[in-house]
Amino acid sequence: MSLWLPIVVSAVIVFIGSALVWMVLPWHKSDFRKTRDEEAVRGALKGSEPGYYMLPYCMDPAELKNEDVANKYREGPLAYITVIPSGIPSMGPKLVLSFVYYLVVGAICAYMVSRTVPGADYLHVFRVAGTTAFLAYGVAYLQDSIWFGRPWSLTAKNLFDGLLYGLLTGGTFGWLA
Repeated sequence: MSLWLPIVVSAVIVFIGSALVWMVLPWHKSDFRKTRDEEAVRGALKGSEPGYYMLPYCMDPAELKNEDVANKYREGPLAYITVIPSGIPSMGPKLVLSFVYYLVVGAICAYMVSRTVPGADYLHVFRVAGTTAFLAYGVAYLQDSIWFGRPWSLTAKNLFDGLLYGLLTGGTFGWLA
């Protein structure tokens, strides 16, 4: 229970840090690109239910022996597409879920601190909480580049963001735990 203060304060600090990263700093402005023919792509996707799609769709590797399927892969494009519900995006629910995520990461950091360095000095607590937070905020992006073709430049930016959030979390825990 004594770690609730660093959990909540670190979530608030990371929330503010994340807002600054995404709204003020320039490095995420180039993350998304426009398709060559946006209207054609929009038309092709119109009516699709929200979900995660794969082009060409092939869930059985044995299908790759089928020449039609193999040609689709050779000709391209290959894509992973996320379709979300239509309408003006609402930031409120996304901001609330982000804050809940930051609380969960803080709780995981608190668990690690309480089990590995209870009552330790600032630097020990900083190391454990900061490393744990970095792993939670940044490292998971690696598999998206490895498996799903996410550009490595985006993964590098998100790893840097994760490092910043990890430093903020570690500093907060070192200060308050």
